[in-house]
Amino acid sequence: MKKKKQQKNYLDLIPERAGEISWELDENKIVVLSVENTGVFNRIAQKLFHRPRYTKVHLDKFGSFLWPLIDGEKSVLELANLQKEAFGEEAEPLYPRIVKYFQIVESYRFIHFKTPEQP
Repeated sequence: MKKKKQQKNYLDLIPERAGEISWELDENKIVVLSVENTGVFNRIAQKLFHRPRYTKVHLDKFGSFLWPLIDGEKSVLELANLQKEAFGEEAEPLYPRIVKYFQIVESYRFIHFKTPEQP
């Protein structure tokens, strides 16, 4: 008998920013992440093809709102509620959008999740 793969409930998870990611706000209050291109192949590309050492990633307005709030304390559900308060109906569909955002930033290793402490 096959075991079902247990899915994550993203709303219960607590996101924490990766320590090696630096970020800043541009003139339009959009978060710009600076990601260092490391590794052997990136070094070769930097030398031979003049590729940049850092890649700049510009978040959208919803991601730019969320990024500074990611502190390793608030759950995704709490962050979603803050986004709903700030953007109202414009944030809809709220939960599918915010879960997709966190899936994407986790896949790029910009964040990782802490599991909530069980009582």
